[in-house]
Amino acid sequence: MNLDLTIKIGGAAGQGLDTIGSVLSKSLLKSGFYVFSTQYYLSRIRGGHNTFQIRISDAEVRAMDENVDILIALDRTSIDRHLDEMSDGVVIVDRDVVELETEHDSIFHVPMLKIAKDAGGNKIYANTVAAGAAMGLLCLSLDALNDVLTSIFRKKGQEIIDNNLKVAKAGYDYVRANYPHGCKFDVLAPEAQERKMLLSGNDGVGLGALAAGVHFLSAYPMSPSTGVLNFIAGHAGEFGVVVEQAEDEIAALNMALGASFTGARSMVTTSGGGFSLMAEALGLAGITETPVVIFLAQRPGPATGLPTMTEQGDLLFALHAAQGEFPRCILAPGTPDECFYMTAEAFNIAEKYQMPVFVMSDQYLADSMFTCKRFDTSKVIVERHLLSDQELRTKHGDYRRYKFTPGGISPRALPGQEGVLVRADSDEHDEFGFIDETQENRIRMMDKRMNKLELLAGEMKPPEIYGPHDAKLTLIGWGSTYGPLAEAVDILNRDGHSTNLVHFNYIHPLPAESIRKILAGSKKKVCVENNYTGQFAGLLRAEAGIEVSDKVLRYDGLPFTPMSIIKALREKKVI
Repeated sequence: MNLDLTIKIGGAAGQGLDTIGSVLSKSLLKSGFYVFSTQYYLSRIRGGHNTFQIRISDAEVRAMDENVDILIALDRTSIDRHLDEMSDGVVIVDRDVVELETEHDSIFHVPMLKIAKDAGGNKIYANTVAAGAAMGLLCLSLDALNDVLTSIFRKKGQEIIDNNLKVAKAGYDYVRANYPHGCKFDVLAPEAQERKMLLSGNDGVGLGALAAGVHFLSAYPMSPSTGVLNFIAGHAGEFGVVVEQAEDEIAALNMALGASFTGARSMVTTSGGGFSLMAEALGLAGITETPVVIFLAQRPGPATGLPTMTEQGDLLFALHAAQGEFPRCILAPGTPDECFYMTAEAFNIAEKYQMPVFVMSDQYLADSMFTCKRFDTSKVIVERHLLSDQELRTKHGDYRRYKFTPGGISPRALPGQEGVLVRADSDEHDEFGFIDETQENRIRMMDKRMNKLELLAGEMKPPEIYGPHDAKLTLIGWGSTYGPLAEAVDILNRDGHSTNLVHFNYIHPLPAESIRKILAGSKKKVCVENNYTGQFAGLLRAEAGIEVSDKVLRYDGLPFTPMSIIKALREKKVI
């Protein structure tokens, strides 16, 4: 990695940080760089301190650096809070708008408001001036930025496009004319490579659901899961999906179960507070063996907690929600690529094993933007596991929806198929679906349902090892921590600390035997999680008998960075 730069935009909600950040991220991707961007924002429509951070490199990056090279400060708070993150960088600030008491060599005045009025005729173009100024500091061509602006404002007419192009060039020219030597970073755009996408985790989940042939989605909007609801709703017409914004989360999951009962591939999207309301319906899915996919994007709780921040605090909740015992599956992708493929896989697992399947994410993965290769849709195979009319006529004349089978998976027909009656009941029931409260039936039916977990465990993929297999230190993570952990491993190995990463995406049921073999040679094991109690470390101990040497835990609402992990390891004297 020869190039590694970070741009941070700071300001209050309502000042257009997202606009500058999105435009720059897309422009830098179009210029050929690998881009990773993430946001820190408060749950306010206006005010508060927010940031949008962009990291660019000539190699793949999936985590945020803690050093800042360009700070676009839209208010004084941004300078007060982030000036000490600068080493040899530049602070772009409009001193006609932002009053400063601090003088610093890195502060560079760009009259964004004046340029916007002079070149575009309106102050609303000030954010485009900032984007042009940033491209100027990087010594990059304006072509990519012009293409992005043209695409974004195409529907608003040529005049709006022309004004944005003019003010972007004016901001760019101001930097080139007034910054010493014309620019700060003489960055060479990488040579042309295969086209890449800039996607969030939510985009990956939405695309995966569409590729898997989702028919029905019901949800009540709740950050950070709403992006999936919006994405699928935006493409519902093209793909023939029915999207229902329910009156609450209780209705959302019950609607999805009703749709699934009739044969629709169904899913819900929610976060922890909304999922709390779904607990009873989750039990209904369990006892009626109705397949459904639940996208659970975590944020810090309890109650409203920190509604716009990140945490991995709902793992045990998802594992144990609803009264009684019944099988479920939990998947936790770590990148948008995995969000795509694992969401598609979740539908197949749900229908094969006739159970609820969780796709667990969090605010960090849901909202961050990653550079991805184009997905290979040929790898997505739709497996419905439904009985055909022919099979019903020839093999299942005496159809039993909950037929006892050695593996626990009963034949699944749909209501309305000729010659069969499909019954379901939330009370304990017999093979035909009639209520049966006898002890003998209860034992057999519980065994039947729970036996499916043993079969599914055989299909769950073991964790991957990143780094040398014979490392002295093993970091253990799950879900969204993959990017920061993988980069921390690279840094530690460069510094002479023999380290690898064992990362989990297939969480429940755990393939315990495979895990024990993989971790058998690990001398020192440290579990890294975004929660207070080390929930996954506890799950490893309970289900696989694996004891970790130590835990690195973060629960302040912020994601890990590679350096925060390394710092914690040093403080614990692990390295």
